[in-house]
Amino acid sequence: GENTQVLVYFAVAKKGEAPTDGKTDTNPEGLTAAYGKHADAIASRLHAAGLTCKVLPKTEFQQSMLEKLVWICSFMLIGAKHGGCTVGEVESTHTEEVSNLIKELYVAGCDDLGIQVNPGELQGMVERLNAYARSVSHFPTAVKEFPWRNGYFHGLSSTAVANGDADPCPLHSSLLKEV
Repeated sequence: GENTQVLVYFAVAKKGEAPTDGKTDTNPEGLTAAYGKHADAIASRLHAAGLTCKVLPKTEFQQSMLEKLVWICSFMLIGAKHGGCTVGEVESTHTEEVSNLIKELYVAGCDDLGIQVNPGELQGMVERLNAYARSVSHFPTAVKEFPWRNGYFHGLSSTAVANGDADPCPLHSSLLKEV
């Protein structure tokens, strides 16, 4: 069987403090999601702790999982390019640049995972991820944990280029060379 999985959109600033839920101005119902056999139990526990959590079917969960990966990769890379500015500075000052990277990475990831991209939904996804950035605007940026973050998209690019195909993530590849 498949493992139960949770996309956590809440954070604890330091030990003993209450968690900050992943509610945003575009998603006041929260972004935390669970999938799998024990998803309902996890959602119940999070709700009991005053946190949000929605239970999603597999395909919707995969799309949300890709969105979260795209968020961390995009905001950390653009922030690193601009001297390690905060997530909020990336969202407010480098909006077009981060939005273009979000779209590029999401389309490449969907293509790799066999998920159909609805072009009409891309802008909503960009708005959702920028809204999440506003909710954690004080977070610092840095490219870390490369193998399982930006390394996924770098791998898509490396494989495509090695096969004589176009780089599916040219902006991402260019930014990686800069940082």
